[in-house]
Amino acid sequence: MSTGFWIFLAIVAGFGIWVVSLYNGLVALRNRFKNAFAQIDVQLKRRYDLIPNLVETAKGYLAHERQTLEAVIAAREGAVNANRTAAANPADAAAMTQLGTAEAGLSGALGRLFALVEAYPDLKANQNMMQLSEEITSTENKIAFARQAFNDAVMEYNTGIESFPQTVIVSMFDFAPAKQLEAIESPEERTAPKVSFG
Repeated sequence: MSTGFWIFLAIVAGFGIWVVSLYNGLVALRNRFKNAFAQIDVQLKRRYDLIPNLVETAKGYLAHERQTLEAVIAAREGAVNANRTAAANPADAAAMTQLGTAEAGLSGALGRLFALVEAYPDLKANQNMMQLSEEITSTENKIAFARQAFNDAVMEYNTGIESFPQTVIVSMFDFAPAKQLEAIESPEERTAPKVSFG
């Protein structure tokens, strides 16, 4: 065999190793953002588990506020279902949008419940309510940190699949862009509060 054949073979082998390396790098980035979503999933499930206890504690004090309590439970169910869909495939942009919308609805319902709690000093002072409120606040903070880590991992993955020469690999295999999990706010939350000192 000639030297030219061995050079050709070395070039083909080098190209194959390069392609495998690029592919494995993209797989690692994809797995990183899926793992980051799993961390969000853990915290969301913790929050979903706390909400029924919160509603049950508030029920005795807010009997005539049944509509608010039912809204919290309905929003929780919607968020649980949206999270289940997103957890099955964190790369699905529609599922991530649906989860963001459901989470915004749940946050709004919880906000209305906590506003009511403020109006009832006995409920606000209830030891169980205070503990649940603290746990939910702590969990919300963990969700925010996990969401940031997820969004960073998605950005790194999306940058990877959009960069050359990885775009060659992306066109040959199934590497679709991922969607970040955005905190969707209600129009009221986007409006700046008016402050008056007069």
